Amino acid sequence: MLSAIWRFRYFIMASVYGELKGRYARSRLGLLWSILNPLAQAAIYAIILSEVLGAKLGTSEIKGAYPIYLISGMAAWGLFSEILNRCLSVFVEYAGTLKKISFPRICLPIIVWGGALVNHLMLLGSMFVVFLFFGHYPTWSWLAIIPGIVLISMFAFGLGMMLGIFNVFSRDVGQIVAVVLQLWFWLTPVVYSVATAPAHVRWLLDFNPMTALVGIYQNALLYGLWPSLPALVFPACLGIAFFALSFVLFRRASAELVDVL
Repeated sequence: MLSAIWRFRYFIMASVYGELKGRYARSRLGLLWSILNPLAQAAIYAIILSEVLGAKLGTSEIKGAYPIYLISGMAAWGLFSEILNRCLSVFVEYAGTLKKISFPRICLPIIVWGGALVNHLMLLGSMFVVFLFFGHYPTWSWLAIIPGIVLISMFAFGLGMMLGIFNVFSRDVGQIVAVVLQLWFWLTPVVYSVATAPAHVRWLLDFNPMTALVGIYQNALLYGLWPSLPALVFPACLGIAFFALSFVLFRRASAELVDVL
């Protein structure tokens, strides 16, 4: 499968570009919508939670601390959810293509993974501009988001591809995942901090691998802190396991995917 990905690398790159271009066809703003939508959502959360509900980040004296914290967390979660959702539905969406064109099927999840990464990099660039308006300037710790991108995307890709294979055989999987993702979002400290969470639910936050992965972005971009390596052991091991297992599962189910579709 890895050799097939390498041999079809130009096809994958062209398909990533074509998918991004086709997603916003006949739209004047085009790819800008992939940046504006998450930023607008973060702004709404920031206004409602910070101004109306009085959400705070402890005693932080950083100007615009809560919006920066929120935008950072939503960027990390957005990368995770986009890769997972796209991998979940990619085989169903491209059923016609799989039946008509002969190419390695493993290319499809790689293509949507690449598209999500391009969107995320564009979002990061716009985020940094927004941070400058708060007087929040880059530090070397911001480079910590590079391993954050790797860990989050690997975890999301592995989990998403496994669920995507199951979704081909049972469409109920997609409906269940949509509900679980909503619950998962609120069990991840994106719009609140771990310190403000009730004591009786903190064990769930500690068990949640996305807590540490989202924390990479929040700690690096807001507080200028490098990630704690012991805290990343569990999500990193889980991500590697899902990533490897997804390829094993795909190899075994690949022959039946087109027949079921």
